[in-house]
Amino acid sequence: MASGIKSKKDKGIFIIYLTAAGLKLAQKLKGGPFPEARLMRFQECRGLRDVWGSALSGLWPEARAILFIGAAGIAVRAVAPLLKNKREDPAVIVMDEKGQNVISLLSGHAGGANRLARETADFLGGNPVITTATDINSLTPVDVFAAGHGFALDPPEALPAVSARQLEKKRLSVYSDSVYSNVGAGLPPDYEEKETPEDADVLITDRLHAAGMRGKKPFLYLRPKDIALGIGFNSGTGADEIEEAVGKVFAEAGFSVFSIGLIATHEKKTTDPELQKFARRHGLKIKGFQSSQLNTVNAAAPSDAAMRALGARAVAEPAAALAGGGGLIIKKQKAGKNITVAAARIGARRRNTLLVVGAGPGGLNHLTPEAIDAIREAEHIVGYKSYLAHIAPLIKGKTLVSSAMTEEVSRVKEAARLASSGKKVCLISGGDPGIYGMAGLAIEMAANTDPDLEVRIIPGISALNACASVLGAPLMHDFAVISLSDRLTPWQVIEERLEAAARADFVTVLYNPKSGGRTTQIERARKIMLAHRDRQTPVGIVRDATREDEEAVITTLEDMPAHEINMRSTVIIGNSMSRRLGDRLMLTPRGYERKYSY
Repeated sequence: MASGIKSKKDKGIFIIYLTAAGLKLAQKLKGGPFPEARLMRFQECRGLRDVWGSALSGLWPEARAILFIGAAGIAVRAVAPLLKNKREDPAVIVMDEKGQNVISLLSGHAGGANRLARETADFLGGNPVITTATDINSLTPVDVFAAGHGFALDPPEALPAVSARQLEKKRLSVYSDSVYSNVGAGLPPDYEEKETPEDADVLITDRLHAAGMRGKKPFLYLRPKDIALGIGFNSGTGADEIEEAVGKVFAEAGFSVFSIGLIATHEKKTTDPELQKFARRHGLKIKGFQSSQLNTVNAAAPSDAAMRALGARAVAEPAAALAGGGGLIIKKQKAGKNITVAAARIGARRRNTLLVVGAGPGGLNHLTPEAIDAIREAEHIVGYKSYLAHIAPLIKGKTLVSSAMTEEVSRVKEAARLASSGKKVCLISGGDPGIYGMAGLAIEMAANTDPDLEVRIIPGISALNACASVLGAPLMHDFAVISLSDRLTPWQVIEERLEAAARADFVTVLYNPKSGGRTTQIERARKIMLAHRDRQTPVGIVRDATREDEEAVITTLEDMPAHEINMRSTVIIGNSMSRRLGDRLMLTPRGYERKYSY
């Protein structure tokens, strides 16, 4: 069970326009790099500032980025009353109605406006206007580097002074302690690693260093979010009391509270409003454990109170240990009468990650927000060339590695190599990566070649989902999915699976039904089905589902050979209960009619 605040990635993208020409450009952007964006128009009223101010005040907390199509002056006046700080403000981009100039107006680094401005201008063939000093001097901004590694800035007020020194010297001095010694290999070329903290402008550590200040020039700490805070507390304990207790314990142990990555406690405490209030203040999620889980960890100091109230021998220490997995760094400390605090590391080293992204059935509007974010943030995009063509507006300006069908192994090998070197890599898979996609191969190869490489799967809409939506509701009851391609699976095994599905009366989805070199398998599959199904059993054939050239037909097992089927088709064969509704819909009843009157 988890609780916390809404992160920037959970927020939306809004495209604001004023005129018909602005709407046309907004629609072009939504059909291109921003398929998830919401389009909004503001009418003139008694005063533009009043209209804009009241409207944007509602959007502001929900926006990750605002793309404004119109005059920069109107945008400035509209957002000025709402500004807080670069950590909280959304990215704001302003462009003219022809898309000739795209200005990064607000939150260029922390909010990603500079990157979005470049991507938008590249898509429109316009000119990105970037005014931040580090960018125009080809330097790597500290906050961008920190965000890429998941580091928090401490104190954030030191950032301007450190950035000024970076601009003056055209380089940045960085120290990372032994726990993060692997960070040095991935430093940008304009960053210089130092052996002692006193010689550095930026320190990467979760420890509190005594130096802190060098004369009047502040250090900037980059705090990895690598500590799991374990906490136990009595009901009625306030958020301020929790804040004070955690700060005191961490300070005495020599660790920074900025490095807390999550809160761990008993599952019954995760809904406590004061703990949630504390979590919201710091943008932290709460992870809860059952008593049986907590009791698997040997607690150094068992608690009679925890056993009486929760059935757990202890809470703070075992919760931290379970959530962290990297070993306790702060043993249980009693902070006042109501709170116990402990902490464990969430892994000592940052792992390189390969993202395997499901691109869905082909249209940008069918990509998930998580997939869009991953593709936007990636440096390298690897995939089958036809799949990359479907997401072309999102990958302009990125390094592409593409290859033909049947070259999956080489694609995954290259994606893994790039990811292992610390690059941000997306391996694109059509549909869903875990359904006849690239997920399995990526996990296998990573396990064999680089066990330290983390493979993370971002799901997508599969062909069976897309085709079912076109046909109506053919998959409302149990179904089987079988690929007729015998390139990797012996045909005898495929026949046995077809026979089993037909005999068990599963609705059956056929992937890869027919190709230029495989023409007989689909007919063999039909004959196996006919041995167990009525000849009038409905069959849906969908080609290029959800794409512009989508085609769909509902026929029967008897008449199925009369219709064109190829590798771009998916075939859905109904079960004994499936039926056809008119010319366009296919339904497999779930059984509601046997239990309810409607």
